[in-house]
Amino acid sequence: MPLVRYRKVVILGYRSVGKTSLAHQFIDGEFLECYDPTVESTYNKMLMLGKDEFHLQLVDTAGQDEYTILPHSFTIGIHGYVLVYSVTSLKSFQVVKSLHSKLYESRGKTSRQVKTDEGRKLADSWGAVFLESSAKENQMTQGVFTRIIEEIDRVDNSYGEQRGCILM
Repeated sequence: MPLVRYRKVVILGYRSVGKTSLAHQFIDGEFLECYDPTVESTYNKMLMLGKDEFHLQLVDTAGQDEYTILPHSFTIGIHGYVLVYSVTSLKSFQVVKSLHSKLYESRGKTSRQVKTDEGRKLADSWGAVFLESSAKENQMTQGVFTRIIEEIDRVDNSYGEQRGCILM
């Protein structure tokens, strides 16, 4: 039995560039001749890729411009984005660049404000262990808790020394 994976993808772009047409062609295999501005529509489709089955939720959005504030719902729980522009519209190409920047910033790629060395220096000044982790990226999540247990055990087994709480 194939593994079913769920994926949510958002289609973004300037108004009337073909976002809905692209979605309909993919979902229904047909091209819509008439233009009807989209508010927001969601489509579902199952597809097989290799041995895996994917349940795709495709969110077709209303047209954006460079001043559009992207709703939080367009950044939380989203696995991917399709940015659409029209080859006949320079404005739509510029909007795609702006959307890419906004998405990149909202995903936390440029938000680091504390350097690793600064965190390490602070921990050293406290006499604490320093580990940097990210729950989102699953980096060192096991290591944080493994290390605190090891440190507690190290202190508990230090006979003749004062016992205290471990800071990390």
